[in-house]
Amino acid sequence: MRKSIVLGAPLAVAVLALTACGGGDPAPAETASGTSSATETATGGGDAEGAELVIWSDAEREQAINDAAADFEADTGATVTVVQKNFEDLRADFLAQVPTGEGPDITIGAHDWLGEFVESGVVDTIDLGERVSDFEPVTVEALTYDGQLYALPYAQESVALIQNTALVGEETPATWDEMIQMATDAGFGDRPFILYTSGTKGDMYTSYGFQTSFGAPVFVQAEDGSYTNEVGLGGESGLAFAQFLFDNGSAGTGYFTDTVDYDIGNELFATGQSPFIVQGPWTIPTFTDAGVDVAVGPIPAAGAESAAPFVGVQGFYLSAQSSNALLANDFLTNYMSTDEAQAALYEADPRIPALTSVADDVASDPVIAGFLSAAQNGVPMPNIPEMGAVWDFWNAAQIALINGQDPASIWPGMVTNIETAIAN
Repeated sequence: MRKSIVLGAPLAVAVLALTACGGGDPAPAETASGTSSATETATGGGDAEGAELVIWSDAEREQAINDAAADFEADTGATVTVVQKNFEDLRADFLAQVPTGEGPDITIGAHDWLGEFVESGVVDTIDLGERVSDFEPVTVEALTYDGQLYALPYAQESVALIQNTALVGEETPATWDEMIQMATDAGFGDRPFILYTSGTKGDMYTSYGFQTSFGAPVFVQAEDGSYTNEVGLGGESGLAFAQFLFDNGSAGTGYFTDTVDYDIGNELFATGQSPFIVQGPWTIPTFTDAGVDVAVGPIPAAGAESAAPFVGVQGFYLSAQSSNALLANDFLTNYMSTDEAQAALYEADPRIPALTSVADDVASDPVIAGFLSAAQNGVPMPNIPEMGAVWDFWNAAQIALINGQDPASIWPGMVTNIETAIAN
C-alpha cells in the first residue's frame, strides 16, 4: 500500500495593515524571496502587531504548529490561526480557494502536488537562504520546481528492504543475488522475497528501486535534480529491467506473482513464510506486533547501479495570494524549521524529519536508521504533472511481464503509450 506521503533566511516583516488571505481586496502580494525598502524592519517586539497568518493543517500536525506559533506570536505580535482539515481535502481545497483569495497563507501538503500547484499559479517561492544545507538534499529536491524552492520540507519517507532477522540474520544484502542466496541458504528457495504488486493492479512505486538499479528512471532529471518531461524508461536499460521482471515471473523463477496485495504480503512476511520484503515504515507495527524481529536497510541492487526508491516528502507551501508573504516566510524559516519544531512534528506523526540534525537524532533507532539510509539513496517521486500519464501504463506492464508476456514488445509499447499520453 502506497501511503501519501505518502514529506525558509530571516526576512523582515511588513506591518502596514496586513491581512490574511480571504475576503476583501488584499494588497498585491509580495514574493517571499523579494526585497523592499519598506520591509526591512527586523522581526520582534511587536513589529507585526495586527497581522494574521492562516495555516491549514491536518489533526496530527496541528498542535506542533500551534506550539511553534506561540513563540512567533510572542516575538512578532502577529496572530497565527491554524485551521484543521482532512489531509485528503487539502489539495483540492487549496487549488479551489487560493485563486479566490479565500485560502490560507500556508498549507501543509505532499511534494507531488507541486507541479499542479505551480502550473495553477497557487504557490509562491520561499527563501531558505543558507539554511537550505541543513535539510536532507532529497527533501529540497522534492519541493523544487524549475530551479525554485516552493515549500519548507518537514518529513520524508521511502520504502526499504525489511528482513526477518530470526530467519536470515541482521546483515542486509547489497545486491539482489546476495539476498536470494541468503534466503535460499535459510531454506526459502521457493519464496525468497515478497514483491508487493497490489495484486493484479501492479505497483511500480514499490518496485522502483529495482528499476533504477538498471539505470532506467521514469523521467530524466536536470543537473539541479528537478524533473524534465523526458521519459527515461526506454532504451537498453529499460529493457534490462523488463527482462528482470520477466525472468522472475511465471516464465522464470516464479518469485514474482500477481497475487500479492497489501494484506497478503504482510501476512506472508509476518508469519515467517518469506524472509525479505520491500515495504514502508507504516508496515513495521504489523510485523513487530506479530513477534517478528526486523532489520531494515537499503534496497539491494538488481542491476549495476544503486537502487534509488521513490522518496515522498511533505512540506509547508506558501500561497501565491498571501498578503503576508514575508511574514509567512519568516515563520517557516525561523520557527517551523527549528530542531524543536521538526522534532515535535516527528513526535506527532513519525515520518523521518527533513532537517538533518533531527533525522540523525531519531536514527538512533536502527529501524529508523534503515529507512533513512534507503531514503538517502532515493530520489523524489516526480512532482511534475506528466507523472499522471505514467501510472496506468507502467503498472499494467509490470503485471504483463510477471505473467510471462514478451519484454521486447511490452516495454517499448508502454514507453510509446506514455509518451503519446504526455504529448496529448
